Formats: sequence, structure tokens, C-alpha cells
Amino acid sequence: MVPVIALVGRPNVGKSTMFNRLTKSRDAIVGDLSGLTRDRQYSEAVWQGRTYIVIDTGGITGDEAGMDEKMAEQSLLAIEEADLVMFMVDARAGFTAADQMIAEHLRKRNKRSLLVANKVDNIDPEMARAEFAPLGMGNAIPVAASQGRGMNALLETALGEYPRDPVDDEFNQDVAEGEEPVRIPGPSEKDGVKIAIIGRPNVGKSTLVNRMLGEERVITYDEPGTTRDSIYIPFERDGDKYTFIDTAGVRKRGKIHEEVEKFSVVKTLQAIKDANVVIFVMDAREGVVDHDLNLLGFALEAGRAIVIALNKWDGMEPGEREYVKTELQRRLFFVDFADIHFISALHGTGVGNLYGSVQAAFKSAITRWPTSRLTQILEDAVGDHQPPMVNGRRIKLRYAHLGGANPPLIVIHGNQVDKVPKSYTRFLENTYRRVLKLVGTPIRIEYKGGENPYEGNKNTLTDRQVNKKRRLMSHHKKAEKKRKDKR
Repeated sequence: MVPVIALVGRPNVGKSTMFNRLTKSRDAIVGDLSGLTRDRQYSEAVWQGRTYIVIDTGGITGDEAGMDEKMAEQSLLAIEEADLVMFMVDARAGFTAADQMIAEHLRKRNKRSLLVANKVDNIDPEMARAEFAPLGMGNAIPVAASQGRGMNALLETALGEYPRDPVDDEFNQDVAEGEEPVRIPGPSEKDGVKIAIIGRPNVGKSTLVNRMLGEERVITYDEPGTTRDSIYIPFERDGDKYTFIDTAGVRKRGKIHEEVEKFSVVKTLQAIKDANVVIFVMDAREGVVDHDLNLLGFALEAGRAIVIALNKWDGMEPGEREYVKTELQRRLFFVDFADIHFISALHGTGVGNLYGSVQAAFKSAITRWPTSRLTQILEDAVGDHQPPMVNGRRIKLRYAHLGGANPPLIVIHGNQVDKVPKSYTRFLENTYRRVLKLVGTPIRIEYKGGENPYEGNKNTLTDRQVNKKRRLMSHHKKAEKKRKDKR
């Protein structure tokens, strides 16, 4: 069984820094500001052949209210899920009442816990141990997560009693004693469909994630910017594997002033590129705004399959609904291949139908077709509507083959392909989409022209050939002069 380790403690004691150090990643946002982490975040790591799961949590103070209360609830859930709790304290700030409260909670839950005194750089470790002795949780293990000091001793205490992984043992038997944890890659194709939930702030992305999961997995609050990090959530439904990626809302660039929000936006854009399918959530009551089009355009540029969800559809008047539908047709014409769902994430109306569209879009994005099939479609399209003439010559498109998937890339070979107009490329895209019955995914067409093997070659004439050419030119000039004199 893979052990689960939860990192808990007061705000700003270095839990996210420790999370990144253990997983050898930068998945958690860190900064000199308390309360950056809100939802609990999971990741895997390996230390000397032992795989373990790490949970990053928000800070606990004991006097939370509002959103902080929801953050504390996430931390308490992580404690219940964990096999081992790393209770982190700040060696620089010293002992606090909040530390005492957390220690009492851990004793009540009878959880195996390790007291970890972080930020001991430039501090005597023995003084740090003495400072936190009143907590009654044994000797504190001194570490400096930002610099990697004390990590090996910490992991030896935490994981030393667990056996090595049987599969990976032969690959890890020569790992040095002081080696730091090795990062395991994030969700891969074997995890199924990776779905990124994206949109502007406060359109209901986290509420939709919780509704589709059937549990309160991520924090929801009536305040823009509740989600700050990209949270990966693997799960199964009806035998199919999925990985949800809940992302932070993206505002216009001119409205982003906080450094933390800039990192959140970067994480969201990275999540879009990492996903297979994007569920683009919009607020039906606000309609389609310009920034929705910008964010949707980024997802298209990344080549992601798209499903559109109009949230907060319940309670709208019939006239308002008709207006929104008209605006969708007018402004989202460039993604007319994507399924549109009118949902209520809060009440669950229409949410279950999203899975069917996600599966259809994912299948369209990764399906592969033989060269003969793609070439036949090309020949039929050219027969119905030939490419235009260029400089008196017809553009010739000879054959097509698949160059990639997610999104489908169709490579077409021919002559004068650099002169193919965009309108004809769109005609071919629509033809392939119609014949192959593709939904939800963009198509990319790439042209390759035939190369002339003799292009750039120039024969060098011999002296004999040069003299012969000179005589012929002289004879030609004399003949031309005689014809003119006769006239």
C-alpha cells in the first residue's frame, strides 16, 4: 500500500515549499504571503525506491471564518485521509497558540505524526527542538525546505519502516543514501481523459467540478479568485478513467495586479496545454464577453478539444435565454464544431450530459485513420471543388496522411501548396470534419510541396560548348539582319 503523507500547520510555515521539495516540482504556488494554498493538492514522489503520496493543505489557525473556514475543512479532511501527518511549525516565529491547537487535534485523532521545524537556516537546531517541546509531540525534526536541508533525515524517519516498491526495486537499489526525492510525471494517457475546467473568475468552475465528482472536493465561495492553483483530481466513472483539472479564473491582463494571480494564470494556461479536453464554462446571465473569446482562442491555438457549458441557466426568463442563444450563434461561429450545454452546476441540471460530449470530443481528437481513407476524402473534395489557378497553373493536391493526433493533423502533399488560399483550407477542414464525423476538436491541415531535385543546379559549359554557343548566336544575328534588310 502506498503511504499518504499530509502536510499541515499554520499559514505561511512552508508547507507548499515542502510539497514542491518532496515532489521535485513547482506544482504548488509559493510566496511570502499567508493563505496562498486553499484546496488540498495531491502528488506522487519516490524516495529510495519507496513511492508515497503527498497532500499539500491550507493553513489552520483555529479562528477561521468565511473562506478560511472552508480552507481549514480541506486541511482536516487531508488529516483523515493520511497515514502520516507532517506537522510543520515555523522555527523563526516560534511556538504559538495555533500550533498548540493543531497538536491537540492530532492527538485526538490518534494519527501518526512527525513534528517538523522548518526554516532552521541560521538557527540552532537544538534551540528549535527546545522551543517546541511543550507541544508534546516528541523531538522536532529540523529542516530548511527552501534549501533542502534535513530532507533525508526527515524521509528516513517517515518512510524508513515501509518496504521498497517491488516493481521499482531493481531500479532504485543503487540510489545514494543522501539522494533527494525523484519526481514522478503527472497524469499520463493511461489515466484516461484529462479535462481542464476553464473560464473567467466566478463563473462556477469549482462548483461544476464538485457536482461532476459528487463530493465537495474543492473550495467554492461567492468571491472571484477562490481557486488559485490548478488542482488535478483523478477519478473513475462507469469504468472510464478521468482526471479533472480545476483551474483559476483568468481575467483581462490589465486587471491582473497581484503577483499571485499572475502565477495562477500561468498555471491555468499550462493546464490547458496539459489537458485532452477543455470544458469552457461561461456565465449565461452575463452572456458572451470579449475575454471569453480570448480565452477560447487560446484553447483552440493549443489544439484542445472543447465542450462549452453555459452555467447558471436556471432562473433565466425565456426571452433572456433566446437572446443568449442568438449571441452564441453569432459570436462563437469559429467553434461551431463544439457541443454546447446549458447547465446549472449548483443544482446539477444538465451536468451529467457533459460526459458524453467529453468522450465524443476525446475520441474525435485521438482517432487515427489510414492514408488511403484520408487521400480518398481529399480526391472527392478536389473533384467537387478544385483548387484555384495560380499564374495559369492549377494547384495540385496529390495525397494526404495523418501527421498527429489531439488535435488531428492532416498533411497534404502537392504542387504550389504555398499558394493555397485560406478559404480553400477551411473548405477541406469542413469536408474532413463532415465525412469523418468529428465533433468537439479542431483540425489542422499542413501542406508539403514536392521538391525539385535539380533546383539550384547549374551546368558549367566546357570551352568547346562556349565556342559553339558563340558561333550559333553569331549566325542567328546575321540571319536576323538579312531578314530586316529584305523588308
